[in-house]
Amino acid sequence: MILKYPFLTLLCLLLFVSDSATAQTDRVQVQESEDGWRLFVNDEPIMINGMNWDYFPIGTNYMYSIWNESPEFIMKALDYEMGLLQNMGVNAIRVYTGIPKEWIEYIYDNFGIYTMLNHSFGRYGVDIDGEWMANTEYSDPRVIELLLNEVTEMVEEFKGTRGLLLYLLGNENNYGLFWGGAETEDIPVVDRQSTIRARAMYKLFNKAALSMKAISDDIPIALCNGDLLFLDLIVELVPDVDIFGTNVYRGETFTDLYDQVAEEYGKPVLLTEFGSDAFNVRTNQEDQKMQAHYKRLNWLDIYANAAGLGRAENSIGGFTFQFSDGWWKYGQTVDLDVHNTEASWANAGYHWDYVEGENNMNEEWFGITAKGPTNSEGFYELYPRAAYYVIKEAHKFNPYEPGVTMADLLRHFEGISLEQAILQARRDKGALESER
Repeated sequence: MILKYPFLTLLCLLLFVSDSATAQTDRVQVQESEDGWRLFVNDEPIMINGMNWDYFPIGTNYMYSIWNESPEFIMKALDYEMGLLQNMGVNAIRVYTGIPKEWIEYIYDNFGIYTMLNHSFGRYGVDIDGEWMANTEYSDPRVIELLLNEVTEMVEEFKGTRGLLLYLLGNENNYGLFWGGAETEDIPVVDRQSTIRARAMYKLFNKAALSMKAISDDIPIALCNGDLLFLDLIVELVPDVDIFGTNVYRGETFTDLYDQVAEEYGKPVLLTEFGSDAFNVRTNQEDQKMQAHYKRLNWLDIYANAAGLGRAENSIGGFTFQFSDGWWKYGQTVDLDVHNTEASWANAGYHWDYVEGENNMNEEWFGITAKGPTNSEGFYELYPRAAYYVIKEAHKFNPYEPGVTMADLLRHFEGISLEQAILQARRDKGALESER
């Protein structure tokens, strides 16, 4: 093909490259100062008001991927859901690998929402020489090679991506040493054999962090642990991750978690999962007030431990679990079109519906939005619960504003009304249903 205006074409190409390079110069760092740890983007501190986000229409499960849909479908779905997230002050989402680079940039460019890219790091098994290893053995040389190759390839692929905030390795893989499947169970009891396996696993986490940084150190790396189980091994074996990430469910607060990490590990803390379900097993019905109650106090604790406010000063934010209900979580492959109310594990920290000897945590009801039926085009509507509006108000507080004190934080959260949030949720659900 002969170009009629080669100079103009070259100029446009150079301008595109220049604009792209300029747009990809975000510097993301974690820094410790005299008053604690902060995450910085281009030298501006950012408290992560994050959300665990996915897209699963009712009737689908983990086998479904929105990224296999047409670009038009993906764009329409993202515009709807990211608009809701933007409205509530969410500035980052947690997404597993599989999301193409261009959609991370689309979300950031159009909604100002960053992405924490999560590699499961063998949490749900690995394919070794054509055979499925359901419970990953991290000491196996073949596993080591596979996982190191995958995470380094990820860094190569996503290097320079606009809107990429963090890399996250794993998803409470320490619990995966005990659990045979992906469903959530009670917190395991440590034994000698599990400790041996954990040592191999955490050594590999550190090798992965070093391998990733050797390619690019522009994006901080977080580890996703299950609560503080094996923290002593993490301190010993994982010195090179930048952030201690943890999935933690302790009820109204996170008790001594921030203090313990500060004293023993000395890294910034990011809550990669936390929250409450919206189903009360005592009353056997949806309980939006209960969920909103826990979310409000959880976010208060996250901000209270931020730099400059006088407590542990190592909190850099969190990712609420989760945006919308997962109808497939209980059973995983059966009853995908049933909103199951069976609780799958017990947690006494959630006293509103805890009964000794019974499970009270409902995996299919953790969404701060309820999920509507799928229409003929494959889309669904979301119905914000009271927790959505409580978190929206919580996110209006900026712990890094000059002169902000703990008293300011407490006043802000005292002004968040659960009753008003419940009324707002009812009004919005009624309006959506009338439109339909």
